[in-house]
Amino acid sequence: MKIKCLIIDDEPLAINVIKNYIEQIEDLELVNTFSNSIEGLNFLKNNTIDVIFLDINMPVLDGINFIKSLENPPLLIITSAYDQFAIETYELDVLDYLVKPIEFPRLMKAVNKINKRLNNTATKLPQENSKENPFIFVKIDKKKMKKIFLNEILVIESLKDYLKISTTSGKFIIHSTLSDFTGLLPERDFIRIHRSYTIAIDKIDAVEGNSIEIEGLRYVIGRSYIDEVKQKILNSSI
Repeated sequence: MKIKCLIIDDEPLAINVIKNYIEQIEDLELVNTFSNSIEGLNFLKNNTIDVIFLDINMPVLDGINFIKSLENPPLLIITSAYDQFAIETYELDVLDYLVKPIEFPRLMKAVNKINKRLNNTATKLPQENSKENPFIFVKIDKKKMKKIFLNEILVIESLKDYLKISTTSGKFIIHSTLSDFTGLLPERDFIRIHRSYTIAIDKIDAVEGNSIEIEGLRYVIGRSYIDEVKQKILNSSI
């Protein structure tokens, strides 16, 4: 079942940006958009929504007072050009706070939080003791979003403005920075070993000197990363 979304923002351009992002994400369904919070409030009286992408500075009823007026609010993602309201909104149990202009990788990080909160990030493996199998969606061309299971990722390699994600089921090129993408991954499972590489710790076959071997290929550990990398690998060992 898809996650039902609502956008409330008085800027048409901001609505279009988030609308375009949502349309590219398989898990999300955009139900409606409103340019003022009063219309959004009336809509919520008769409709069930999972998450609202909400602006703060709006006429008549601003985003903060809109949140306070809700008895049983859905998940709330703030989308604002200003960051000074962050503390106040988090006290209202806002799930995430996105500062405009919003980039797609940052919105995907918010989507991962939505999935986690709704217990929708996992599929069950067909085995006796099923475990969560989290995934992430990445944009591999202008219209296609690809689901990649985290436990299939081997290496993420920086190619200037792009990344090559090598997995057990294939290789994919996406437009992102290594820092942004690494930030989306769980720290316990992945580590950056070089300015050009982030690797999956459980896919390491061997460590020798200043290099790591994965699937028969060697990756150099950067000088500034080597102490942290070896310590983390040591701590992850039984």
